[in-house]
Amino acid sequence: MDDHHLRQTPYSDPGDLDAGGLPRDPRRLAASVRDLLIHRGEGRLFGYEVPEKRLHHDAESRYVTKILQILAERGDTPLTERRSPDGRFVGTCRDFSLLLCSLLRATGTPARLRCGFATYFVDDWYEDHWVTEYRAPDGRWRLADAQVHHEYDVPFDPMDVPRDRFLVAGDVWRACREGRVDPQTCGFSPVEGLRGLWFVRGNVLRDLAALNGVELLPWDGWDPQLAIREPLTEDDLAATDAVAAARSEDDWRRLYADPRMTVPAEITSHAPYLGDRQVTLPAR
Repeated sequence: MDDHHLRQTPYSDPGDLDAGGLPRDPRRLAASVRDLLIHRGEGRLFGYEVPEKRLHHDAESRYVTKILQILAERGDTPLTERRSPDGRFVGTCRDFSLLLCSLLRATGTPARLRCGFATYFVDDWYEDHWVTEYRAPDGRWRLADAQVHHEYDVPFDPMDVPRDRFLVAGDVWRACREGRVDPQTCGFSPVEGLRGLWFVRGNVLRDLAALNGVELLPWDGWDPQLAIREPLTEDDLAATDAVAAARSEDDWRRLYADPRMTVPAEITSHAPYLGDRQVTLPAR
């Protein structure tokens, strides 16, 4: 058993949630998460017009306790019961992944967030995305995408996403550096400015942070290059190469201790609807 990834973080901690009524089966937990959340870009999928306030504010909920609070305010049904869109939390892929990660940890399955890119939303594109990685009974780490657990027609098991369909950010970075992937096909496809090698680097740093228990919002920044899209320096490239090559817990911890890679206590959240805000993160 991997105790490190059983421990909740300040972000995934579900507070006073009674996990006794939750299933322990990861597949059932992922199904429940899918039925509690709606992605803020999924209104048409459900024939639902997302209220502007929810569209702008829900996904700014940094912590699972806040997600659960909002869900409680919108309905008193159990977390295992499917909700209508109006009773759901309006989030992003990160929120699906964080809530699943929290519930897995709470019910005894080691889990962690992974930041990277999916190839199953837009053809010939590496879409900015987050999933949950969990340890299966056979000891293997598997990728689970609660957002596409159902409602989407994907040609794979969403509880065991192939690693060439979701690629952790470091693997995409290496592919870009080796000329196998064009960085201009990596990013947030609806916005032309949110793509390129600088964007991939940002996801590499967010993935490293998540592996060390700092599960950020997708638009959190602290390094100037994460916001201003300046050309990367040789130092930036070399440091990110090292992170992308890491494969062990020891390597991830060692690299995160490097001041160039550590998320500081004060960051800038570049919120899509609410603008830039300074945020103080909880101590680890």
